Amino acid sequence: MTRLNPKPVYLCGMRYFLRLRYNGSPYHGWQIQDNAISVQQTLEEALSLLLKNRIELVGCGRTDTGVHAQDYYAHFDLPEPIVDTHEVLRRLEGMRLKGIDATALFAVADDLHARFSATARTYEYRIMLRRNPFLEGLAWHLHQKPNVTLMNEEAKCILGKHDFSAFSKSNTQTFTNLCTVSVAQWHELEESLVFEIRADRFLRNMVRALTGTLVDVGLGKKSPGELGRVLASGKRTEAGQSVPACGLFLTKIEYPGFE
Repeated sequence: MTRLNPKPVYLCGMRYFLRLRYNGSPYHGWQIQDNAISVQQTLEEALSLLLKNRIELVGCGRTDTGVHAQDYYAHFDLPEPIVDTHEVLRRLEGMRLKGIDATALFAVADDLHARFSATARTYEYRIMLRRNPFLEGLAWHLHQKPNVTLMNEEAKCILGKHDFSAFSKSNTQTFTNLCTVSVAQWHELEESLVFEIRADRFLRNMVRALTGTLVDVGLGKKSPGELGRVLASGKRTEAGQSVPACGLFLTKIEYPGFE
């Protein structure tokens, strides 16, 4: 895909939130990239055709290549109101964008920002313990079951406000690596495990690096208490592997006044 010819960017007018979900397998992440297909580019081109304006989306976060989203918001501005948002959604659905489903479109206050107004985000990392053809590409297949009780005990040390530099990609453009984690818990299902984590913000690769380190503890590759030591070190080289992107889902975004 190529981007549409540029038109003037409107600095005022109506702001809209687009709520969507997507399977990230066919895409190189959310954000527009050179020589790669992204979710953002695919949606911008579709909406620009439907609304007959150049649409520039601002997403609630940056998901990497192959990462999925069950709950995602993006905003865009228009110089005038959309007459029928339901019709726009219907026509967008009719375009059958691969792996993308837009579930809501609504006007918001012009100071509400998809990224900066979000108060919390929740991710899940999904592991299948037995090969399941219905989860291929949607979970990481782990051949040995880790100690879930031990991993839950270990995860308690990341609750609260901490510097998560040890679990972040280097050279990222952030002013701070401080994040406040309010939930960090493993759930055991019949043939799978789910790691749920909720925080005010996340660093790039943070969930996948945390998951990998916890799994190493659960498998006995790292000693109990190792996660806290790695967290205090601030060194990415001390943390465990970054687990595959296919098992990571952005599951909830929270905004003031939103249900």
